[in-house]
Amino acid sequence: MKSTIIQLVESPRWSKLVFLILLDFCIFPVLIWLCYALRQFDLGADVVPNIAFGSLWVSGIAVLSLLLCGVYRFIVRTYNEVFMVKLGLATLLSVVGLYALAYFSYAFIPTSIPLMFGFFMFAWVWFSRGFIRFLVHSYLHADIHKKRVAIYGAGYAGQQVAAALSRSDEHLPLFFIDDAKSLSGQILGGLQVYDAKTALKVMAKRKVDEILIALPSVSRPRKSEIIQLLEPAHLKITEIPGLTKLVDGEIRISDIQEVDIIDLLGRDPVPPIQELLAKNIQDKVVMVTGAGGSIGSELCRQIIKNKPTKLIIYELTEFALYSIDKELNLKSQIEIIPILGTVLDQAKLERILEQYAVQTVYHAAAYKHVPLVECNPLAGLKNNAIGTAFSLNAAVKKGVETFVLISTDKAVRPTNVMGASKRMAELYCQAMAEAQSQTQVSIVRFGNVLGSSGSVVPLFKQQIAKGGPITVTHPDVTRYFMTIPEASQLVIQAGALGQGGDVFLLDMGEPVRIQDLARQMIALSGLKYRATDSEIGDIGIEYSGLRPGEKLYEELLIDHDNTEITQHSRILRSFEKHYPLQQLIEVFEKMNSLTAIDEDIDWALKQLEYYVDGYQRGKEIKVN
Repeated sequence: MKSTIIQLVESPRWSKLVFLILLDFCIFPVLIWLCYALRQFDLGADVVPNIAFGSLWVSGIAVLSLLLCGVYRFIVRTYNEVFMVKLGLATLLSVVGLYALAYFSYAFIPTSIPLMFGFFMFAWVWFSRGFIRFLVHSYLHADIHKKRVAIYGAGYAGQQVAAALSRSDEHLPLFFIDDAKSLSGQILGGLQVYDAKTALKVMAKRKVDEILIALPSVSRPRKSEIIQLLEPAHLKITEIPGLTKLVDGEIRISDIQEVDIIDLLGRDPVPPIQELLAKNIQDKVVMVTGAGGSIGSELCRQIIKNKPTKLIIYELTEFALYSIDKELNLKSQIEIIPILGTVLDQAKLERILEQYAVQTVYHAAAYKHVPLVECNPLAGLKNNAIGTAFSLNAAVKKGVETFVLISTDKAVRPTNVMGASKRMAELYCQAMAEAQSQTQVSIVRFGNVLGSSGSVVPLFKQQIAKGGPITVTHPDVTRYFMTIPEASQLVIQAGALGQGGDVFLLDMGEPVRIQDLARQMIALSGLKYRATDSEIGDIGIEYSGLRPGEKLYEELLIDHDNTEITQHSRILRSFEKHYPLQQLIEVFEKMNSLTAIDEDIDWALKQLEYYVDGYQRGKEIKVN
């Protein structure tokens, strides 16, 4: 039996069509006989008397109606409202055809017979396709475990998802979860609707494998609340994409994706002020240093949306430059000029700025990994501080209109060389802004961006995939987080607000405890957190201790009193102390000539301790 069904399933489409037509053609004479037998209460009643081959005429009319209405074009496993409408039209056409046969021939067809036949015809086609579908699924998928899914959201999207899952071979929708009290206890599309509390109680009983959030327009805060509400179920949570991604209006199984922790931590973005986005970019020649990095590459993506004349992407790493150049050229017709180079080559920077008449520079090139820079202090200082000085010197010398330094919250009272080197870069930018008026210089300072290289999120995902444990430096360590697209848009807008030497701070929202982030990622994976010294749970958290130069808490401000609000709700302007340019130039020139000997490193760290508020060298600093 199973081999026969497999042969039918794997046969060409035309042969399946012929099979269904022949099956219907043979059954319809039986149905018309049943109509006459029931009407006359006589099993031996004449069928369509007064015309030769009357039952075959009826069968032909019915099959032709099904063909004309396109019922045979539907695949058996497609079982939806459109099929029902097509079948209803074919049934109506058959009924009309039988009345016409009675009117234009001698066939004896009482008035009730076409209506009875129409009912039987509709029921036969509907249930026969359902039975064939049941047989195919029973024999071909008997050994396949279907993922049992509870759907959060009984709206239009949820019902679409349920229908798609019902047609799939790998999923089985069990019930809906919805907040609407009016829907609780109702049945939609054959599935029961529960409120969240009741659903949590029945999940184990119904053996739910996964929870699917079908709320494409839900806000991030509300989605986070839903995740927390569902965490006690210890089930994997997935979702369908947002409304902007469902452009074709049809939800497919392939649209289902894991809930991204980045999407939960990120806030609902404030719509950008378009004039600020366009001010330093539209119809201008723009250059991004460090264009292959996390922030640099996203800056490039946002920049090309605002239609610059040209975009120069400057990057030290060949593969990173290749990747962003290829991506940008696929997305836009704007001229992209990729240049391999280091920000420590001022002569090259000057040549490029002059050759392409660059008007705006976003300086994102930097070493940002705290422990690595702590082990390589001179390399970090030169790239972050001297590299910024050289880039700004070149920009001022060649008449660039706007220069924006991408800084970090780690520059505020830093406990590490990386943060101190970025503060030195800020000080140089502030001093240069005060010393000249040709180039408008701005500094934008913000915290961690989610999903960037070095971010804890991809690291935690890898550790969860390997079965744990997740490594956290300290139970109380907290960080500010922002999504890369939001940070990049705010950087561009902050740069447009600059008046010269401004330090802009991006509103990072509330700080997140890294331990809580790790636990939430475990929950989203459908696993249980395992406490220390406990056998219960799947994945534990180990605390490795703070790394060299790492702080428990990050800050965005040095002086909390000297700040003012800008025209953008998430951008603040800070006024901080700075030093004369000539004084800094002398320090930077000597710093650039240093070599990796103890005396040079000691001198460099003394400069950091003098110029950077709050910095004290760490014991772990090595000579490299």
